[in-house]
Amino acid sequence: NEDRERAWRASRETKLETIPNCEACAKPTPEEVRGWAQSFDKLMKSPAGRNVFREFLRTEYSEENMLFWLACEELKTECNKHTIDEKARMIYEDYISILSPKEVSLDSRVREVINRKMQEPSSHTFDDAQLQIYTLMHRDSYPRFLNSAIYKSLLQSVSRSSSES
Repeated sequence: NEDRERAWRASRETKLETIPNCEACAKPTPEEVRGWAQSFDKLMKSPAGRNVFREFLRTEYSEENMLFWLACEELKTECNKHTIDEKARMIYEDYISILSPKEVSLDSRVREVINRKMQEPSSHTFDDAQLQIYTLMHRDSYPRFLNSAIYKSLLQSVSRSSSES
């Protein structure tokens, strides 16, 4: 019984490790923070930007969109077939399965494509779904993020600290 619990804890920890709680990154510069308002791509290319946006998404109960996007990005870097299969199944269980509490919002066409691709998963199994979620975050959450207290107070604090130095 103890062995089973240890094995379960170990498997649970490795699952949690696949997606960092928060990406390690340097404090953003005022220029970088201002740049996030110019384009969603700039925000998403910046580790600090993704962290702040993810915090905002958490307040809107849609953090799973960023977690799914990050998991897909990580999957794309994988070359080992066994690891790709394993990660693809975890992504499917965590974000695609209708039984998942972290299910992302996808249309039926994209779901069908994924279900077909899951027969033989690759590092690009979720590309269509990832694009759909990226577009959703861009159109839906990003404009609200730019008007949010989270973004405005960060912008104020980096501007203040740069003017003090």
